[in-house]
Amino acid sequence: MSDTPGRLTFTDPSTARPAPYAGWLAEVLRGVCLAYLKLTGWKIQGDWPPFAKAVLVAAPHTSNWDGVNMLAAAAVYRVKLRWMGKKSLTTGPFGGIIRWLGCVPIDRSASHDVARAMAEAFAAEPRMILAIPPEGTRSLTRDWKSGFYHIARMAEVPIIVSVLDYGARTLSIRAAMTPSGDYDADLALIQGCYVGVEGRHPDKFRAEA
Repeated sequence: MSDTPGRLTFTDPSTARPAPYAGWLAEVLRGVCLAYLKLTGWKIQGDWPPFAKAVLVAAPHTSNWDGVNMLAAAAVYRVKLRWMGKKSLTTGPFGGIIRWLGCVPIDRSASHDVARAMAEAFAAEPRMILAIPPEGTRSLTRDWKSGFYHIARMAEVPIIVSVLDYGARTLSIRAAMTPSGDYDADLALIQGCYVGVEGRHPDKFRAEA
């Protein structure tokens, strides 16, 4: 993957090499999820990039099934995805389980900088792939929320572009980018990866060149 800021490095869709071996339990989960994706007609495309830490752009996001399919694909890639959730989810009797499932707690009751908080979370972890649906909603929206970009910039980690295309029935690791700081220019390149892509509900997702 290129380290040139503001330039997308595309993966080869003909291969889908996973991350390195992560133990027998991960292999069992990988086998189960691979079987699920094959039975439901999904194909995996693109090698997993050699990043210990990254922000994963997860789109389109038009259904709760998107999360299920993305988690299954992550298991096939031998990757544990992390996601942001309310701090209240990680307290109480099931808080430990929610954290184990990948939740990174965010205190939304206080006025604070979420990007900075996530940058601190990245700094505290040896490995962390943070999945963020940039649309911020399962409804049709033309404006993506910029949080994923600012988190990547502040944490000094690359952005991985993942594409969940229900039309082609493919789950793709399409490209990766080191953000340049020019949000509008970088966003145009990232969104270009989604032109022609269909969400589970096609009327709720639209990407334009």
